[in-house]
Amino acid sequence: MSERPWSSTAPAGEFRTYVPAEESLKEFTIRAVILGSLFGLLFGAVSVYVGLRAGLTVSASIPIAVLSISILRAFGRSTILENNIVQTTGSAGESLAAGVMFTLPALIFLGFGSEFTFWRIFPLALLGGWLGVLFMIPLRRQLIVKEHGNLTFPEGTACADVLVAGERGGSFAGRVFWGLGLGGVYTFLMNSRKRVRAGSPALPSAPPSLRNIWEWVTSSAPRWRGFSSRAE
Repeated sequence: MSERPWSSTAPAGEFRTYVPAEESLKEFTIRAVILGSLFGLLFGAVSVYVGLRAGLTVSASIPIAVLSISILRAFGRSTILENNIVQTTGSAGESLAAGVMFTLPALIFLGFGSEFTFWRIFPLALLGGWLGVLFMIPLRRQLIVKEHGNLTFPEGTACADVLVAGERGGSFAGRVFWGLGLGGVYTFLMNSRKRVRAGSPALPSAPPSLRNIWEWVTSSAPRWRGFSSRAE
């Protein structure tokens, strides 16, 4: 193995994988799949809500990677491959929700609204997810492996650096968490200032009953999502 430090932006001839092929690490574990699925549901719901309200979404790959490093570390030693499974699963769920959110309203505006029930939307979303996975299998080698150095994939490169930072630990990982924390504090203060000026309480009120939990979550979702979008 080369003694040169690993770099996600190394030229094609010098690039090497961070985890050597002969090394066997935990990857497809139950806790990684469960945590990634939960993140997919959470960020997917938030993406749909924010997208319908603001008309745009923010990718959650980097925030999910940071959260995965923190949560899995609390339950014991985790590997970089486990954290990669979590962020891949979570961001895929969010991307799928965004695809549904951006396409179905257009069809509704065209007059097909009465035909879209849950039992029609769910199979469409499921089929879209399957197509994405199946097309990614042959396209991965062509677009990622062979085009390394030509296609930069800035978000994927940044996410890889975050995962490596969490794996190395120490001050290198500390800078990632400091960035997320400062972004969250800044967003919280800005949103609190706006709410105070508008005459509303700075903090979202607690849900008075189980019936109102979902309404409370969706009304607070843009502020929570702001924490991660600022850090990203």
